[in-house]
Amino acid sequence: MSEAPASSTPPGAAMDRRIARRAGRRWRLPAGAAAGVGLLFAAWHVLPAKGSTDMAAADVETGLVTRAPFDDVLPVRATVAPAITTYVSAVSGGQVARLLVADGSMVAAGQPLATLLNPSLKLDILTREAAIASQLGTVSADDLALEKGRLDRATQTAAAGYDLVKARRDLSVQQQLHEQGFVSDAGVATYSEQARYQADRLSQLKAGQASEQRIAALQAGRLRDTRTRLVGTLAAVEQSLDALTLRAPVAGRLTNFTVQPGQNLKPGDPAGQIDSEGRWKLVADVDEYYLGRVRVGQSATGEGNLRLTVIKVLPAVTDGRFRIELGFAGAAPPLSRGQAIDVRVVLGASRSAVIAPTGAWLDSGGGVSAFVLDGAGRHAARRAIRVGARNPRAVEILAGLHPGDRIVTSATDTIKGDALNIR
Repeated sequence: MSEAPASSTPPGAAMDRRIARRAGRRWRLPAGAAAGVGLLFAAWHVLPAKGSTDMAAADVETGLVTRAPFDDVLPVRATVAPAITTYVSAVSGGQVARLLVADGSMVAAGQPLATLLNPSLKLDILTREAAIASQLGTVSADDLALEKGRLDRATQTAAAGYDLVKARRDLSVQQQLHEQGFVSDAGVATYSEQARYQADRLSQLKAGQASEQRIAALQAGRLRDTRTRLVGTLAAVEQSLDALTLRAPVAGRLTNFTVQPGQNLKPGDPAGQIDSEGRWKLVADVDEYYLGRVRVGQSATGEGNLRLTVIKVLPAVTDGRFRIELGFAGAAPPLSRGQAIDVRVVLGASRSAVIAPTGAWLDSGGGVSAFVLDGAGRHAARRAIRVGARNPRAVEILAGLHPGDRIVTSATDTIKGDALNIR
């Protein structure tokens, strides 16, 4: 067998062949990578970052931090009220029998307003009056007895004095007759004893009279005290009957007088009030934030160049507000009850300060943080701040913000985390 001639072609070479690469295929991978980068970039803009919150631009309000004069004042809406209000109440209970004046009338002090019916009270008062009158009669009888005793003692003393004078005169006559020999010694002795008896009798009566006068003076003093107490009690009892008439305690305008005939009033029940006419004060409700800053004596101004002073601060907080009262520093203009007046209470001197607009962000962040926007206004980051005084339009910034910063002034309590994305 003849051998085939050796070939120079490597084994399997006939099976390999070069495939020509198309020109466009070599750019497919870079193009896909570019698309991925674009998707990632879009996702970065669309998907919120970790620890951030998205919010629609329409729901976000912003404000600029500036340096400007800060007016430390508190604007309030005040209402005109009477300077003094005196309440009318029932002293004794009873049924309203008749109204004597109408609500809104001007009344004088002591003027009857209405009458009440209380038969049981009236009967009780009459019974007590009779008892007191009887006691007063007894006191008068005791006074009369004391006076009679004094007169009797004085009569006895006068009679004894007269008898002594008569006895001494008779003794003198008998002594003269004895000297002339017409009367014996025994006859003179009888008249002498009679004179001594009358002298002793007069002395005893005078001593007893002095003692009786001291006792009578003490008893008379007690009777006077008793009479004074009884008279006072009688006046109080009669006043209890007079209490069935409602009277105006002071002069002024009667308001809230809403009792009606036939209505039953218990002791102490309110029946109305009397307002000082022409003497006014202003009353305003203030946000509780200013509770520690409003003080008695602070000055204020109102419409028409009114000069006012804070005269009372009522610290009780109701629905987040407390009440203050303002008085007029000068003459008050003609006013009407219930009239509303814009007032500015001066809390401190005006000064240059870094200020930011007020808004819901103050309550949401508690005044310790704010969201500061970046230059594009699409993102905001939480920043710690410190605030000072505030008024309804601006708040003083003590630390954390600088003039030119723009912050979110709408509510931020729904923002989770420390970053905000505005879409």
